[in-house]
Amino acid sequence: MNTAIVLALALLLSTVSSQTFHWGPCPTPMVQPNFELPKYLGKWYEIEKLPASFERGKCIEAEYSLRPDKTVRVLNTQTYKGKVRKLEGTAIVQDLREPAKLGVSFSYFTPYSPYWVLSTDYSTVSLVYSCTEVLRMFHVDYAWILSRTRTLPPEVVYHAKELFSRDNIDVSKMVPTEQLGCEP
Repeated sequence: MNTAIVLALALLLSTVSSQTFHWGPCPTPMVQPNFELPKYLGKWYEIEKLPASFERGKCIEAEYSLRPDKTVRVLNTQTYKGKVRKLEGTAIVQDLREPAKLGVSFSYFTPYSPYWVLSTDYSTVSLVYSCTEVLRMFHVDYAWILSRTRTLPPEVVYHAKELFSRDNIDVSKMVPTEQLGCEP
């Protein structure tokens, strides 16, 4: 491999502190079988996540609703530096044979990023994973433990992390999201 490419990649990896990079291609976890999008819609609160540069606040939540054109409206909300910030995006089911593998975009100018629902009971907890490969040399991944409430019992969080790990997703760097002092 060209030394300049390796140095450029090393520099890139060392300058981005709030992302999770791994050498090699993305893992290929199983997703929720028989996923039912209508049951998934509604509000979810972020309990823990792999660090992400676009999520630095507290009281992070996402609300999913169906639009008339059958796309999903994604409304992410977080409180950062004392201000409530909202970002609206669009999610789509990219392959009807695998409805738990959605794509999400927050701009008309960016492609859809993976949003894979690995596991959910629709009423309590959801495990979501996203991974993007760069030249099949390394990948950047994101993982979220979401809940219908602002807190989950520690044993549920522990079990969620076990499920990620079973699919070769490294969640050792997961951090909790502060959900205290949030508006009801």
